[in-house]
Amino acid sequence: MTGDELDPDLRGWWRITETSQWVDETLDGLGPAVLSITGDGDRLRMHYLLAHVDVRPTKAGASFTWNGAWEYDPMSGSGSVRLGKDGRLHGRIKINHGDESTFTAERTSPPVDPIPDPPRYRDKWRRRW
Repeated sequence: MTGDELDPDLRGWWRITETSQWVDETLDGLGPAVLSITGDGDRLRMHYLLAHVDVRPTKAGASFTWNGAWEYDPMSGSGSVRLGKDGRLHGRIKINHGDESTFTAERTSPPVDPIPDPPRYRDKWRRRW
């Protein structure tokens, strides 16, 4: 593995099971909360956030930036992940100009249904009229 390749142990789909700052009861608001780390078209879904993710390897694991929408409001941010000794993914996610939280995730299978693209703000008004 070179410095520009993702650790194979990080690759795959991860089920987010808990966060430190946000209510876990709404974690699955849009479907199972998941993060993909595949190196190609990665996605994030948690609470009411849908986002495209760009993952980069680091010495300790991986860092990522994300761009998406919380309901219909455009948002972006960053984060980092590392594989714990317990085999779970431990990470941090930050919303630009907003909250920050740690999270824990467990390896899972890809979702049966594809994660939809983040909604656009103008779609909010199309649905109402």
